[in-house]
Amino acid sequence: MNDVELAAAAARAAADVLLSLRTGTATGTALGDAGDAAAQRAIAALLAEHRPDDAVLSEEAADDHARLTADRVWIVDPLDGTKEYRAGDRHDWAVHVALWERRSGGRAGDAVGDATGGDLTVAAVGLPALGEVVVTDPAPVVPPVPDGPLRVAVSRSRAPEVSRAAAAALDGVLVPLGSAGYKTLAVVRGEADAYVHAGGMHQWDSAAPVAVARAAGLHTSRLDGSPLVYNAADTWLPDLVVCRPELAARVLAAVRPGA
Repeated sequence: MNDVELAAAAARAAADVLLSLRTGTATGTALGDAGDAAAQRAIAALLAEHRPDDAVLSEEAADDHARLTADRVWIVDPLDGTKEYRAGDRHDWAVHVALWERRSGGRAGDAVGDATGGDLTVAAVGLPALGEVVVTDPAPVVPPVPDGPLRVAVSRSRAPEVSRAAAAALDGVLVPLGSAGYKTLAVVRGEADAYVHAGGMHQWDSAAPVAVARAAGLHTSRLDGSPLVYNAADTWLPDLVVCRPELAARVLAAVRPGA
């Protein structure tokens, strides 16, 4: 398998075990914990079999920092949106599998776009409840903007002020959705036109969805317009913007710190 085929196979393997567990007797926190662990095992087994020399950064595994000197690092979230997954009747959760590769002479954490840095090169995002895996190659095609107001994806539990600011700048509406990965894929799939996040997340929460969004031609950045950096020593990423490219200037003007 090439890298994108492996990413897709890993996402599907995780999806299979997650869906199987969801039909069993476990519920609530027990179901979420079982799903996290089983999806991690499924992905780790495939990566160990097919790319044993690559490093892995996963939400569900200890970070030994070997990735900081590695040329190839898989960034994985075996179950993004545990709360939605264990609800049983929601589809807005995901599986993330991305590959970061170092440019010649690069250092871990160098900014994307720096000639000596690294970047996300391959990704697959599984949407198990929908029976879909979206990959970077072939790149997804973003549907045209439908009639009606523009839509900004936002957390179901809280709407950060930057999301409201983006919606106001676009004369749009907020669309509550589940996991971070699903909200990013909602823009790719045409369910939303922008996703703006503040308050922090980790690299595994966005790496695969951002890679897919980039492949689809969408804008991705920090709130201040700077690049999203992956495989940095600190896994924390404070904020995120994903939107249709023609909306980027308006969104960034509204959400840029100090705006």
